[in-house]
Amino acid sequence: MVLKLKLAPGGGSAIRLVPARSRGSDKPESLRPRRLVSWKLMSKWIVALLSGLTLAAAQPADPNAVKEVLAASEALKQAMMAKDTAGVQKYLHDDLIYSHSHGQNQTKADLVQATKGKATIEAIDFSDVNVRVYGTTALIKANCDMRNRSEGKAAVTSHLNVLLVWLKGPGGWQLVSRQSTLLETPAQP
Repeated sequence: MVLKLKLAPGGGSAIRLVPARSRGSDKPESLRPRRLVSWKLMSKWIVALLSGLTLAAAQPADPNAVKEVLAASEALKQAMMAKDTAGVQKYLHDDLIYSHSHGQNQTKADLVQATKGKATIEAIDFSDVNVRVYGTTALIKANCDMRNRSEGKAAVTSHLNVLLVWLKGPGGWQLVSRQSTLLETPAQP
């Protein structure tokens, strides 16, 4: 649904959100649903959010946290290649959203089940790794060459750009989200 912002009549301190009129719609504006949002309340939330983001971004990354999250990422990689479901479960957050470059999304249960499947991950090679830690949240942005082999088929290498989001909880660092984009195959020399 597309929403349009309209100022309240008389220049008051509220706006109303109304669904944008679709082409050819002859519904009078008075029959469309409306909501009132207070600018004062909204501005307080925006200031609080921006203040928090500024403080989080201003703090330098803890070198130990960077090492810890990279170690957790490496442990997850090794567990996935070894088909170690207990190891995979340890490093995946319960709210995991694992997005593949072709659009498929998997939950923690889906990914653990896939680890048990017939396909094998032969290699996961990261390059151009960039790590940013914001308190108990870490982002890893990298290029990734992932080589998979399905039973009876030749290995296929996918060249990806990935964003991994890690959260630190009582059990250590866990992957909570992964988004990947398929890159063009590098030119062969």
